[in-house]
Amino acid sequence: MARSSSGFVAGLTAAAVAVVGFLAYQASANVPDTLGKPLAGASKVPTTKAPRDKKNPVALPTPSGRGERVVYSVDDDRVWLVDANNRTERTFQVTPGTVDPAVGTYAVTSRSKAVTGSDGTQVEHVVRFSVVDGVAIGFSSAMDGSTGSPDSTKKLGGIRETRKNGTAMWNFATIGVKVVVIR
Repeated sequence: MARSSSGFVAGLTAAAVAVVGFLAYQASANVPDTLGKPLAGASKVPTTKAPRDKKNPVALPTPSGRGERVVYSVDDDRVWLVDANNRTERTFQVTPGTVDPAVGTYAVTSRSKAVTGSDGTQVEHVVRFSVVDGVAIGFSSAMDGSTGSPDSTKKLGGIRETRKNGTAMWNFATIGVKVVVIR
């Protein structure tokens, strides 16, 4: 009896691996060419540093688009969550990875509640919006609360935020929400 059940289990395992392989191929064959790239037809974002309000340096930079969006400044390591009426709901500092996205307008393409980050850290509230040279770019919070500088010898696209800010980002940035990257 043990021999026949082990053969049966081995057969089921082989079939499951084949099905997963087939589904993975189907998924990769159907990925749109635009995934993780700036949105076509989106308003032009200046490639030079966006002007800042000298009296209020954390104020939302003006040339960052209109409507509901996440604005991320790669020069200032700051994020703004902006509602549909162009009001800042929240702004906060972040710790960037070692790979920056290009200036432009993107959309949130995927989200994960909890995963292991590319640096091996357990992260939550992952909100991805771009891919640069095979490196996924997105916001996340380390489950241990750390926001330290990443290992500069590795290609890392995780933009770390505190857990509290990560929860705010998770609630705000659903699939399809604009992400505007500025200097």
